[in-house]
Amino acid sequence: MRAPTVMAALAAAGLLALPPLPFAAPAAAWDRRVQQGETLARTNCARCHAVGRVGASPLGEAPPFRDLHTRYPVEDLGESLAEGIRTGHPGMPEFRFDPDQAEALIAYLKTLER
Repeated sequence: MRAPTVMAALAAAGLLALPPLPFAAPAAAWDRRVQQGETLARTNCARCHAVGRVGASPLGEAPPFRDLHTRYPVEDLGESLAEGIRTGHPGMPEFRFDPDQAEALIAYLKTLER
């Protein structure tokens, strides 16, 4: 006698009748957040920083965003982004993002760590 297939076993248990789990919705929301973060980076930061996976920063002293995670955990930037990020060099303007924008920018930065 042949062992039942996984599909046959699931059907016998009634598990195929269950509705599918909503995995697509959280993934789509994450993708939108990352896209928003990338747009913020390109709009506000690309004048000085390399904001993508490749390329040099237009301003030599501005670190590429893909390297930021080697300097500090990007998750810790949320408060700085919301309160006004400042740096040690006078050429960088102060940026303030609302909490949703800060989270989106951090989500994008995390995609560059790979």
